Amino acid sequence: MKEIDARGLSCPEPLMMTAEALENADGPVKVLVSEAHQKTNVEKYAKDHGKKATTTEKGSEFEIVIE
Repeated sequence: MKEIDARGLSCPEPLMMTAEALENADGPVKVLVSEAHQKTNVEKYAKDHGKKATTTEKGSEFEIVIE
């Protein structure tokens, strides 16, 4: 599973990193973000591209697995 650590980065960088990872991945992608709006943006991007996003809150951060 490919992992993208986008914690602490400003938008739209987490979304750009997610898009690039999904283009090049041949399996699930895990995205780590630190802001709720980034979580929402990544989940929406996944849904808009026919993917399933499962989110887990880890303290003040979020782990999103896109399949």
